[in-house]
Amino acid sequence: MKAGFYPALGTPVDEMGNFISESFKRQIEDQISQGAAGLLVMGSMGIEPYIRQSEYSKIAASAVEAAAGRCPVLVGVMDNSISRVNDRIALLKGLKIDGVVATTPFYYLSGQEELKGFFEKIALSSPYPLYLYDLPAVTKTKISADTARYLMKLDNIKGIKTGDLVLARELMRCQEKREDFSVIFSGLDVFDAAYSYGIKMNLDGMFSCTPAAAGKMYRCLEKGDMEQAAKHLDSILALRNCMAEVGIFSGFTYAMNILGYEGIFSPDYMYRYDESNFDKVRKCMSKL
Repeated sequence: MKAGFYPALGTPVDEMGNFISESFKRQIEDQISQGAAGLLVMGSMGIEPYIRQSEYSKIAASAVEAAAGRCPVLVGVMDNSISRVNDRIALLKGLKIDGVVATTPFYYLSGQEELKGFFEKIALSSPYPLYLYDLPAVTKTKISADTARYLMKLDNIKGIKTGDLVLARELMRCQEKREDFSVIFSGLDVFDAAYSYGIKMNLDGMFSCTPAAAGKMYRCLEKGDMEQAAKHLDSILALRNCMAEVGIFSGFTYAMNILGYEGIFSPDYMYRYDESNFDKVRKCMSKL
């Protein structure tokens, strides 16, 4: 995996939860044209746990087709048991993806020894490389540094995505880290600071609705222009904060629709259209 920005893509669906392929492909094309280093399909902003079973493999196949080998494609396989994660992976059979991404189980709390067994068994059976997804705000269970160090010894575990800067820094520096183990940081508020430290693979759902600003920011980071990079990040954060005010997933849907991507980008019970909130998001996006 190379340095740069990795959008956690939004998943466009209609009111019945049916996948809208052309909208998704346009989104991917825009991301690649702005220099995305890779794509996460059906992550948390891509509402993987809410996707209809009938649509899951269609979405992954559409991403592979649209990316056409131009950048790595990772696919979320999050679920609450080893067998259910394996069922997800089985639906991807034959697709040329670059890895699967799994959080900790998110229904019951898990201990660290249980997490080691969970991820180890998935890694041993998966035909695809496995990336750990540390998302304790959602899953209620954090992947500790000790657990991550244990798991990175397994050849088929190729990286971790975390918003914990302390964990990311520790794993970047630890002796157990293999050359092919990627630490992908997702702490949006400090992406520029993390990049300057050397944590240069950054992933977030906000990149999906800010492709141009994300591209500009990472071109500035590559050149060492930290001041301009910070300004671009500030504009992305301002939009994130605006979206939070109106409801993250409704705001995300507004932003994606403003960019011309058809569909609803939200769990089906969360999205509500409100014209005044739509206008708030549109005004904020005009400042990007």
